[in-house]
Amino acid sequence: MRGDLEWGSIPGLVRAAADRYGDAEAVVEGRTRISYAELGARVERAAAACVANGVQTGDRVAIWAPNSLDWIVSALGAVSAGAVLVPLNTRFKGAEAAYVLERSRARLLFVTGTFLGTSYVASLRRAASEGPGSEGPGNGPLPGLPHLEQVVVLSDDAPADFRTWKDFLASGDGVGEAEVRERSAALSPDSPSDIIFTSGTTGRPKGAVITHAQTLRAYEVWSELAGLRRGDRYLIVNPFFHTFGYKAGVIACLTRGATMIPQPVFNMDTALANIASERISVLPGPPTLHQSLLDHPSRDSYDLSALRLVVTGAAVVPLQLVERLRTELGVGTVLTAYGLSEASGIVTMCRRGDEPAVIASTSGRAIPDAEVKVVDATGAALPPGTPGEVLVRGFNVMRGYFEDPQSTAAVLTPDGWLRTGDVGVLDSAGNLRITDRIKDMFIVGGFNAYPAEIEQLLGLHPDVADVAVIGIPDGRLGEVGKAYVVRRPESTLTSDDLIAWARREMANYKVPRVVEFVGELPRNASGKVVKGELRGRV
Repeated sequence: MRGDLEWGSIPGLVRAAADRYGDAEAVVEGRTRISYAELGARVERAAAACVANGVQTGDRVAIWAPNSLDWIVSALGAVSAGAVLVPLNTRFKGAEAAYVLERSRARLLFVTGTFLGTSYVASLRRAASEGPGSEGPGNGPLPGLPHLEQVVVLSDDAPADFRTWKDFLASGDGVGEAEVRERSAALSPDSPSDIIFTSGTTGRPKGAVITHAQTLRAYEVWSELAGLRRGDRYLIVNPFFHTFGYKAGVIACLTRGATMIPQPVFNMDTALANIASERISVLPGPPTLHQSLLDHPSRDSYDLSALRLVVTGAAVVPLQLVERLRTELGVGTVLTAYGLSEASGIVTMCRRGDEPAVIASTSGRAIPDAEVKVVDATGAALPPGTPGEVLVRGFNVMRGYFEDPQSTAAVLTPDGWLRTGDVGVLDSAGNLRITDRIKDMFIVGGFNAYPAEIEQLLGLHPDVADVAVIGIPDGRLGEVGKAYVVRRPESTLTSDDLIAWARREMANYKVPRVVEFVGELPRNASGKVVKGELRGRV
């Protein structure tokens, strides 16, 4: 049965999973092991706390934290209280997080304590310490974010004006189960479930609005095509702030009764230890993850025999990688897929039984009830084998960008096609191969990096007069940024200086790894930088 009709909403799915899979292991985090019944109870308690703290249906609730049990419980609790989830990228710096919180007018934020040596609370305080002026300060703990009423720190201690996770949960003890169920029941399949913010070429993040029905249906399809099943043990390395981690991870596991083992940081030694000790059977992730696993010098000392399913992203996967996963590790199913946030994270996917060459060289065919076509600059459909812009239409396409009709109209055609901005080629069987990115986006170790956004940030440096960023190949991360920089007169800025500055101002994956100083940037008659010429230099 189709997921959105069966469960109606994500809280409906959580309750169904608790009923169906009761005693089965739901989440393993270190020594903590909880069943599906206990997960359901924890989510309901988090939902009660959200209700007690004034969260209304349709309010945005943000979460800025690494993969963890608390992420799962707080996020699903907020959604069960009728909120719209806004996940924040854990690589963000304070100013980047503050922008998304302001843009979404998030009312409540769940935030990690210290992660990778960074205090998220401190960086957010620095970025949002001042009020916005005419609007006036809000009543919450951060004057620069007047809509944000509460910040809950997912740890045992929190600074003054912030709340601990334990204290927050306890505040909901007076809210009855009936009230929580009533809130969940008020949601319709067409209610928004989340807003995934994705930076576009304008350099300003835009929030793709996705509904409960779209989420449930898309990841029922994903689970079916991948062959995810009850009893699978799924190592979720993909970040929860990304559709691949949250939906192909948490939501998919809830639909099938698989066990989730969240890993907060990608570290291959930790991953190998988890795969062996937890008998991991499912390991989705970018090709770099699987390549690192195969090439790890200590691989043979770990028992990886339980691995049976690998799903990887749209990046071209070397045929050798597919063959090595099958022969060296005995992985029975290796699949590739393609998606973007604006299409619920899934557009095409290979099918079990496809030839290895199809899996390695394409991202598979359109998922059921979705259409894919490749068009020229006029919007006319192109025949197989001819590259053009990839368009998708179907149940998975977002409702639009959050409160941004202009940007929405730029990517959604009147007859429902989403312009992806990606260049691709279809073969005669309908398999899609992504060949380039109209938007100049490049992918750094699985993270989408957008040159226009990085250029805007680098342009804030006092010694930078002009800058252009492109993606260049990198053996470990797939691609990294290279910045062509025009210095201001008399400046003695060095590449090391600029890279060090960038590391303080932006998420690590956005930081250019190479800086080349030039006298001027190549521009066309309309003044736009000719990126093709810069790529040609590489």
